[in-house]
Amino acid sequence: MPRLRKQLPAHLGAGELRYRGFQGPVDYEVLGEPASLRLGPLRLRGSFTATPEIAADAFRAGEAELTLEDGKAFRISLLGHTEGSNVAYFEMRI
Repeated sequence: MPRLRKQLPAHLGAGELRYRGFQGPVDYEVLGEPASLRLGPLRLRGSFTATPEIAADAFRAGEAELTLEDGKAFRISLLGHTEGSNVAYFEMRI
């Protein structure tokens, strides 16, 4: 019998991405409730959309800060990016 996973709500918005040498707007999608994050090992996953160059550069940087529409800033670790794609995937934490 397959085990069902709880589907996390997707939070979409426009925010600001900041990493070494760049600060600018991006569109994002976070799976889960960002307001529920607390200090500790819990992380949420998500993705952001920007130009292919910005997505690639952010992935190479490895770490960044994403400010959401509500003004809250979160550290993100970049997990994946396909060369030429305008989407990069991340884990978010406080």
